[in-house]
Amino acid sequence: MSAAVLVLEDGRTFTGRPYGALGQTLGEVVFNTGMSGYQETLTDPSYHRQIVVMTAPHIGNTGVNDEDPESGRIWVAGYVVRDPARRASNWRAQRTLDEELERQGVVGLSGIDTRALTRYLRERGVMRAGIFSGDALLEGDRAATPEELLARVQAAPPMAGANLVDDVSTDEPYVIEPTPGQGAEVTVVAVDLGIKSMTPQRLAERGARVHVVPSRTTIEQIEALAPDGVFFSNGPGDPEAATHAVALLREVLDRKIPYFGICFGNQILGRALGFGTYKLDYGHRGINQPVMDLGTRKVEITSHNHGFAVDAPVGDPVPAPHDGGRYGQVRVSHVNLNDDVVEGLECLDIPAFSVQYHPEAAAGPHDAAYLFDRFVSLMRDAQGRNA
Repeated sequence: MSAAVLVLEDGRTFTGRPYGALGQTLGEVVFNTGMSGYQETLTDPSYHRQIVVMTAPHIGNTGVNDEDPESGRIWVAGYVVRDPARRASNWRAQRTLDEELERQGVVGLSGIDTRALTRYLRERGVMRAGIFSGDALLEGDRAATPEELLARVQAAPPMAGANLVDDVSTDEPYVIEPTPGQGAEVTVVAVDLGIKSMTPQRLAERGARVHVVPSRTTIEQIEALAPDGVFFSNGPGDPEAATHAVALLREVLDRKIPYFGICFGNQILGRALGFGTYKLDYGHRGINQPVMDLGTRKVEITSHNHGFAVDAPVGDPVPAPHDGGRYGQVRVSHVNLNDDVVEGLECLDIPAFSVQYHPEAAAGPHDAAYLFDRFVSLMRDAQGRNA
């Protein structure tokens, strides 16, 4: 079998076998600690321009179906596994994972020590990388040298400073209708910064009509839909570069429209309030992250996918730094118990809150489903005050 090689930007290499499509792919190499949910991971737009390493050794057992994807395509730049399943073994499987990766042109690598690679990234931080197989291992009519492959990796753009939400956002608005029998309806405008399909579905299950709109939507377009609440989704890239999203959210906050954000939407809220954001050394990616709700002191096991975090003080509420504190008091509502990273924000003087993780549980535990109920309650309370 032909070879495939992973080249890190510091020159470290891992040689294995091709998995999926042959060719070249470049991106930021990150690791995911989930033991299940690989199909949801692959189709999560937040992984745009990232090469994902699975720490679970056996991947592909349940094959691929057309029901579980979180978007219309695979978004990862590349995929690295240790032991791919030799056959799919599940009654819902329609094809193998290898076939799906090849069909969508996703370059992958198998047969390497993913534990060693993960430990290496934990010690040195995530970095740019490339997977090369087939003709991509050539330079003209000869084999490429390690130095030539490394030069290709080092020419790739870094994730810091990357504005990627427009790449993954929907081109046209669409509507998810509320599930019948859920009581009084509410209207939510969900700004798609890389939304997963299960997220508006979770809102619809609670009686929300969800208008999913492109990332470049204006406040006038949002107001025309007469929303009871506005939601900002997860998404890829550096929140510091997402200036339109930050400006749009400030317009929402100025109008005191109830707001809920997850993942990238949490980082955008942080920046709209005037806090900074920073890049984590290796991020949080997986479905087993312990987070404490500081209001209830309950611990949730949560699904994560982020490489940036909000820089806000944990403890007593503080004035939001933007524009002399015009958004009032803000407190950090959730923290990660592994490293104390900020995992949620709550505004005390305007109806807005957010979390850094994924309460839609696709894939992942259902511990955080109450956050959708909290958002619906916030909107219905606002309806009552405005009646």
